[in-house]
Amino acid sequence: METIKFGKYVSLAYEIFVVDGGKETSVFKFSQSKPDSFVYGMDQTMIDAFMKHIEGKAQGDTFDFTLTPEEAFGDRKQELVMTFDKKMFEHDGEFDSDNVYEGAAVPMRTEQGMIVTGRVTAITATEVTLDFNHPLAGETIHYVGQVLLVRDATPSELNPKHGGCEGCSGSCGHEGGCEGCNGSCD
Repeated sequence: METIKFGKYVSLAYEIFVVDGGKETSVFKFSQSKPDSFVYGMDQTMIDAFMKHIEGKAQGDTFDFTLTPEEAFGDRKQELVMTFDKKMFEHDGEFDSDNVYEGAAVPMRTEQGMIVTGRVTAITATEVTLDFNHPLAGETIHYVGQVLLVRDATPSELNPKHGGCEGCSGSCGHEGGCEGCNGSCD
């Protein structure tokens, strides 16, 4: 029977809960009809501690574990809460209230050209405050789920094309998209 290890294609159904003082609140769910699917060990967005807990499991196995904030999405960092001049969010001289409002996720470009998303936490007459912490940073997270599928990954799953770069066939090596090449492949 196939088990989860590096290079295996995996599909999981699971629910994510935030644990607060013994009380759990469901915050997200991957269902059997819409599972979380990835190539184990190759998706750099996956949490290391999560990966360690599912490694070695086979199709049909269940899992149930809790991660501390440090193991999951890290502690909240106040330095990731930033205030910007409201004029930065103007379009044709008008504040973009359709896309920039409290609770909105707003993409921003770093000095290195990477796209990061911040959640708008406050808007004043002159400033907009964005929180770039992961929404679950600082939280204890409980995962409950089941392994739906484990199989060898196909060549295309091992080397996915990311698209979006003009003329790119997906072979430029920029993981997760074109942020690293600023829209054109070198």
